[in-house]
Amino acid sequence: MADRERKKLEKSLKPHWVWAIAFGSAIGWGAFVLPTDWIAQAGPVGVVVGLSLGAVLMMIIGVSYGFLIEKFPVTGGEFAYAYIGFGRTYAFVAGWFLTLGYICIVALNASALALLAKFLFPSFIQTGNMYTVAGYDVSIIQVAIASAALIVFALLNIRGASFSGQTQFVFSLILILGITLLALGALWTEGPSITNITPAFSPEKSVIASIVTILAIAPFAYVGFDNIPQAAEEFDFAPQKAFRLIIWSLLAAGLAYSAMILITASTMPWQELLQQIERTQSVWGTGDAIQSYLGRVGVWLIALSVCMGIFTGLNGFYISASRLTFAMGRARILPGLFRKLHPKYRTPYVGILFTMGVCLIAPWFGREALLWVVDMSSTGVAIAYFFCTATAYKFFHWKKDPSNSNRKATVDPLRKFLSLIGMLSSLCFLALLLIPWSPASLGRESYIALAVWILIGLIFYLLNYKRYSHIDRKEMNYLILEKEEI
Repeated sequence: MADRERKKLEKSLKPHWVWAIAFGSAIGWGAFVLPTDWIAQAGPVGVVVGLSLGAVLMMIIGVSYGFLIEKFPVTGGEFAYAYIGFGRTYAFVAGWFLTLGYICIVALNASALALLAKFLFPSFIQTGNMYTVAGYDVSIIQVAIASAALIVFALLNIRGASFSGQTQFVFSLILILGITLLALGALWTEGPSITNITPAFSPEKSVIASIVTILAIAPFAYVGFDNIPQAAEEFDFAPQKAFRLIIWSLLAAGLAYSAMILITASTMPWQELLQQIERTQSVWGTGDAIQSYLGRVGVWLIALSVCMGIFTGLNGFYISASRLTFAMGRARILPGLFRKLHPKYRTPYVGILFTMGVCLIAPWFGREALLWVVDMSSTGVAIAYFFCTATAYKFFHWKKDPSNSNRKATVDPLRKFLSLIGMLSSLCFLALLLIPWSPASLGRESYIALAVWILIGLIFYLLNYKRYSHIDRKEMNYLILEKEEI
């Protein structure tokens, strides 16, 4: 039957490429652009402890991802998992919020490239200033740089998953090399000292508040490891390996974040560094810190690292956004165009072009306005984590049910406990973001953006409800999971 048409993606991704997709996406530009912002909020040790605890919680959440990838190696990730555990309406909720999160991160990576250009060539970038949004000058050159990056990486992704995987691995290796050289420079040159990281925590907050402030952003900091399930249908290896790839990618990301925080904070007393950034109105505090001990060579070294982080972020989230929209199109919740594959490269090119088209709007609104939306998108990522862990929790059992000896149940109390911890962690992340008196609460603009996205999603769901709800259960199982019975 034509209605049962279920197009498949080609199995072409090798394990080290998938690891690079997860690691590179989790690091992105954040490890190189945000250290001074985070240090200002929590102090150097507060950031390292918060991010390390966040990595541990992500690993616990990763237990649920590893299990579900092994059982259901299909593209769609949390969209598919929410459907398995809670049905089609909640699948739409998870998919809708996650789509927003992925698209926002693509746009933010492109804007980070423009920010880097503004730091390296300030006079050239400012010549095309057009207007100001939320205190940020928008120039035609910045718009052109961000737009060019979006177009180039869209075209690269259309060429195939294997091509994207290979380039992602190379970018990740260069990124790791860059961090290593920056660390060696801090050890061997005069100026940087471990004594500069004192006070360890923000003097304006308690130790707990400092750590919690950073812990709340863990879903945003580490979003990227969940690109692994989005690519599960394209593995050319056993899906059982996915859990190990998740753990290794999170471990590497946590070490990379911590290294850049300590490198930045060690360059000079960190409170003095923050005062200098404020006094000079620097657009990139981390770049200033590196320049203070490695000079212009250090600036170009960290610039190369930032480029690699941006490229891995663009590449990884283009993959995830397009696979997610492909899965939702295949389930008939999005228009049929989204389930089309490129006639030559067999990639979900409509989702790639859609992501590019939406993101090309973002550079015109300036970086500050975009940050409001990205802060809000952390909520969507936390919602997706919840659905994944809650579905895994329903699969696992504490013990065999004696009243039904024939019941097929996965008796695994340890993994059920870990999925429970992951589920509670996801709810805590949501609470930290959404409760107004939380130290990590969203700003007013982010709340407004969240409300707008919920309203758009509600309208979209109601417009598509008739088509989506009239597909019977077995048919929907097949479209999403390639099996009629779960």
